[in-house]
Amino acid sequence: MSAQRGLGNTNDATPILASRAGGAALAGAAVPTPSRAAPSTADETRGLWFGLLGVVIFAMTTPMTRLAVGTASDPQLAPLFVVAGRAALAGLLSVGYLLLTDAPQPLRRHATALAVCAAGTVVGFPLFLGLALRDVDAMHSAVITGVLPLGTAVVAALAFRQRPSTGFWVCAGIGCALVLAFAAIRGGGRLVPADGLLLLAVASASIGYVAGARLSAEMTAEEVICWVLALSLPLTLPLMLATWPAQPVRAGAWGGFAYVTLFSMWLGFFAWYRGLALGGTMRVSQVQLAQPFLSLLFAVPVLGERLEATTVLFSLAVIATVFVGKRMPTRT
Repeated sequence: MSAQRGLGNTNDATPILASRAGGAALAGAAVPTPSRAAPSTADETRGLWFGLLGVVIFAMTTPMTRLAVGTASDPQLAPLFVVAGRAALAGLLSVGYLLLTDAPQPLRRHATALAVCAAGTVVGFPLFLGLALRDVDAMHSAVITGVLPLGTAVVAALAFRQRPSTGFWVCAGIGCALVLAFAAIRGGGRLVPADGLLLLAVASASIGYVAGARLSAEMTAEEVICWVLALSLPLTLPLMLATWPAQPVRAGAWGGFAYVTLFSMWLGFFAWYRGLALGGTMRVSQVQLAQPFLSLLFAVPVLGERLEATTVLFSLAVIATVFVGKRMPTRT
């Protein structure tokens, strides 16, 4: 292995895979917030472009997941298999990448952030999204998850001890109210369990994104997602094999599964974490404004869903709220 980067004290500098300390000690290890200067204009621009590439890839996740899991009346791949399978196969690709690049092992002090990132992005978001998409269409999901940028900014503010202005919190509240109102309208005047699952998906992704951004200040973006996936293999690989479908499913479902494995679970994060590291989490996460619109557009050719005026109006309202909220000042 190549020399370790970002060494701290003796305990912090111990690679996770080489440590014989108990799991509880690793779980309790604190991940320090790295001190970084404000990104240069060039880095911020590059970060925004990388972030946009990641968002385009992620925008296809919702329709492709719907394609993979099917509907309640016409189920295809089980959501748990999609979650475990996409993470396990991407994890095997990650092992190959880490070996080919002779990547340094993460340190013990990175363990908590790695675990949080895995819980949010490898397990939480895809599981809650897959379960929800059995009962609601991709366009419905795109509007609800449109508050993800605000969720990411809120978690980033708490994690990095920043103090958003009152205006930011007002926008966050309005954004939440909008998605709840949309969900109630689509649900015939009430919320449905799938809406709660989508909000849990937003919370999971927000926490996972920020944990990954913290790690990407000390590792390359590619190493972050690869180590997260590789270290998750003891869980995801057996679970994939245990939930392998016993009945045949449509080729389209396997196509959706292949996309979320290669792009949503792996290559998309290469671009996303690179963008967050270069341009800053608070700034780059605003490019997620484009994701709901892109998801709505992709759902038309991929799934044959119909774009309704109500869906477009609520999506625009959510995007406008997020845009205003992201421009509100933040104090450190």
